[in-house]
Amino acid sequence: MKFFIDTANLEEIKEAYSMGVLDGVTTNPSLMAKVGVKGTEAVNAHYKAICEIVDGDVSAEVLSTTYEEMIKEGEVLAAIDPKIVVKVPMIEDGLKAIKYFSSKGIDTNCTLIFSAGQALLAAKAGATYVSPFIGRLDDVSTDGLQLVEDIVTIFENYGFGTQVLAASVRHPMHILDCAKLGADVATCPLNAIKALLNHPLTDKGLAQFIKDAKKMEE
Repeated sequence: MKFFIDTANLEEIKEAYSMGVLDGVTTNPSLMAKVGVKGTEAVNAHYKAICEIVDGDVSAEVLSTTYEEMIKEGEVLAAIDPKIVVKVPMIEDGLKAIKYFSSKGIDTNCTLIFSAGQALLAAKAGATYVSPFIGRLDDVSTDGLQLVEDIVTIFENYGFGTQVLAASVRHPMHILDCAKLGADVATCPLNAIKALLNHPLTDKGLAQFIKDAKKMEE
């Protein structure tokens, strides 16, 4: 399973990359605003900066909701760097835009997926990724992980090449559960990835090793 970091913070991206586990980045206008990046030129320059750090795909989200505007905006985003994946909302015009981008060889990430039916439509339209938002479903007492399992099963049944990108991943158990279910990608905050590092027995064992090593020096 690939690990994407869901942020626009360049320092966090660099840290994840330095760990050797980073496969890509997802971001959105809210995350851009969080780091103080505003205005089209500044946002596009920030996407370029992200692409210069990572080796894998970088999802860049369109702000428009009509077919014509999404095409216009998406083509500008795709021209920034070959790593850019155009992030398109799950709406009817979004499906039309995904079909267009697919015909032009532009990768896409269909975002705001909350049902298996939506994921199926996006895959048929040619999406490179679909992003089921598991944490947001959990927030409304719906099993987000079940959605991931359903999408993986459907895609395997029919041989879709579309990758399942589990989004709104909140904690390390989300990551592990998505891996068990066969999700292709999990995108999450850096702290969720770093939480996978931790185990009290590791800490205890390391402390003992250090203690024993000091005895050898005496």
